Amino acid sequence: MEKYPVLEVNLNKLRKNTEIVTDLCKDNGIEVAGIIKGFGGIVEAAKAMAEGGCTQIGSSRIEQLRSLKEAAVKLPLLLVRIPMLCELEDVVKYSDICLASEKETLIELNREAEKQNKKYSVILMYDLGDLREGVFYRSELIELARLVEFELNSLMLEGIGANLNCYGSVAPTHQNLTELSDAAEEIEKILQRSLNIVSGGGTTTLPLLIKGGVPDKINHLRIGEGIINTQDLPLYWDTDIEGLDKDTFVLKAQIIEINEKPTYPIGELMVNAFGEYGHYEDKGIRKRALVGLGNQDVGDSSKLVPKDKNIMVLGASSDHTILDIHDSEKEYKLGDIVEFNVLYQAMLFTSLSQYVNKKIRE
Repeated sequence: MEKYPVLEVNLNKLRKNTEIVTDLCKDNGIEVAGIIKGFGGIVEAAKAMAEGGCTQIGSSRIEQLRSLKEAAVKLPLLLVRIPMLCELEDVVKYSDICLASEKETLIELNREAEKQNKKYSVILMYDLGDLREGVFYRSELIELARLVEFELNSLMLEGIGANLNCYGSVAPTHQNLTELSDAAEEIEKILQRSLNIVSGGGTTTLPLLIKGGVPDKINHLRIGEGIINTQDLPLYWDTDIEGLDKDTFVLKAQIIEINEKPTYPIGELMVNAFGEYGHYEDKGIRKRALVGLGNQDVGDSSKLVPKDKNIMVLGASSDHTILDIHDSEKEYKLGDIVEFNVLYQAMLFTSLSQYVNKKIRE
């Protein structure tokens, strides 16, 4: 008997989604680093993205890149989180390029690359206002570029990049990406050579790309969500890309209880298991089901999208998710399986949970 919950990975659909997105970017002079952290670095899925046209594979976790290196993935491996000093040996050993913003980190990275007799590549990050990683002033960026190019002989300045939307919710625009482009051109004049990479963000740059607003100098994007969680594009960014399949990853959970119950809790209310006050609407007595899956597995049950459109996710505790099945045309029974599409947060949690089984399908 199959064990649930299950996160099912469809490699053919993932490969096809990758082809569609990378072809779109290629038509605009942009290469794609396929970011695998959203699905926990599952090796088979990473290989599908490589086969689909990505020119690099990236993750924020060096452990995931190590697995790819050991699985003989041939593409350059990109670390997309600024490396910690304590992991530099592994960074140089198991990746080919990383994002960087700190002078001390660059000096130590150079020392480690020299020790491993390796020429290691870096992308210097420029903060365009989202206030996560990157130097804030162009003068600082230029100073770091000079350092890498002229003083750190075991490092290669591959290019510069920026991150947008992940922390400060700042949208990629023609204006802020032009600031990145202008900085790249200034650095190229100083170095008297072209930069290989000008990396203009990730999935959230795709809507601007489709509208034709990305400056020509941008030639690299770091995309995960726009390939693996394609329902996020229309939901969050009002963007549809023809042909993308939302069923690359499907979460399946088993029903462990079915009952008809009131829709408003009975008694004095307090905070729930997560220290939050719930919001409930009294709709009378309705049929509901519990599945053996909770916020410990998915992070936030509101990021689950039932494939049965007549099911509504009411909420979850650590180990149970409560579904309203009253209006469903299917007569669910104990032991039946409910399928969900997963938004990014749920994808991240379920792929990493040891309590969610992983099933790979071609």
